[in-house]
Amino acid sequence: MEVPVYNSEGREIEKIELDETIFNVPLNEAVVHQALVRQRANARVGTADTKTRSEVSGSTRKLFRQKHTGFARAGSRRSPIRRGGGIAFGPHPRTYRQAMPKKMRRLALKVILSAKAADGELKVIDSFGLEQPSTRQMSSIVKALGIDSSLLLVTDGAEMNVVKSARNLRKVKTLPASMLNVVDLLSHKMLLITVDGVHRVETIWGQSRVAAGVPGAEGV
Repeated sequence: MEVPVYNSEGREIEKIELDETIFNVPLNEAVVHQALVRQRANARVGTADTKTRSEVSGSTRKLFRQKHTGFARAGSRRSPIRRGGGIAFGPHPRTYRQAMPKKMRRLALKVILSAKAADGELKVIDSFGLEQPSTRQMSSIVKALGIDSSLLLVTDGAEMNVVKSARNLRKVKTLPASMLNVVDLLSHKMLLITVDGVHRVETIWGQSRVAAGVPGAEGV
């Protein structure tokens, strides 16, 4: 599968062959949905807590006598039906963490990358060529490539000039290739990745790396 490679001025300079085991995988909505739900669930801290009737402050004496008052019988003022009382079925600290097999996590990522490549939402750039941080220059590069929607910039590693140049642009996020994830890919319409970033993705998630038994390949 070939895609064009652009320079920072938006001109096509060459073509690059993409690994079909990553960028040409059939759609599997169920796996993508499960991976999305898992990642969002694992991001929850689960620290919400409410006090039950045994935890709130207040007297335990009976509020008034049982009979001949004309009111419904009542016990402690800590009752959940009273103002200031405990919460009957409120949240308590818990973990929302979900497990998912490694092969399914890898498959979900490949499915999204393949869908973006097939829908024309993946663009490859040779390099950004930023000698120093420049929001104006980064904005010019994005416009030259014809991108006018939310954008995920992916580089081989953490390039601070790219990060600082893009952080003030609206709906633009920067990630190193090793940090690619389902939520960020689905949250941004366009994916702009450098040639070195493509090679990094193929090194980490490519079939040849797993088959060769490269340490860490299955853990991604």
